[in-house]
Amino acid sequence: MSPEQLLGTVEPDPVVVVADLEAGIGTLMRLSEGAVDIVVVVVEPVPKSIEVGSRAVAACIEKNIGRVVIVANRVRDADDLAVIRAAFPDGEIAVVPHDLAIVEADRLGAAPLDLFPGAPSVGALMALADRLV
Repeated sequence: MSPEQLLGTVEPDPVVVVADLEAGIGTLMRLSEGAVDIVVVVVEPVPKSIEVGSRAVAACIEKNIGRVVIVANRVRDADDLAVIRAAFPDGEIAVVPHDLAIVEADRLGAAPLDLFPGAPSVGALMALADRLV
C-alpha cells in the first residue's frame, strides 16, 4: 500500500499522523496535491544532504503538496546554519543542534527524551513538534 493510500484510511481531524518516509524524493513524487498538510525535510549541513533536500523542497512546491518545514539537523555552529540558510533562503527552518546526547541514546537503543530530557537537541525537537501541531 502506498503512503498516500495508507493516509487515505486515516479518519480526519483531530488525528495527527507522523510518517518517517524513505530518504529521497520518490515518495513525494507519488503524492498528490493536498495529500499531506506538512512535509518535514531533514537536511544536514553537508552538500549531498542539501542537494537531496533541495530536490525534495522543489518537488513539494511544484506539486503543491503542503507546507514545507526544513529541519537543519546536526548543526554544530553558525557556519553550518549559514550553509543551510543559503540553500533555503525562503524556507521555514527549524534548527536541531548537534548533540552527543542523541548519539549516546542511539548507542543505547533508547529515546533521547527518556534519557536526556534536558538536552538541547531534545528541546529543539520538542519545539519543532509544538510548531508542527
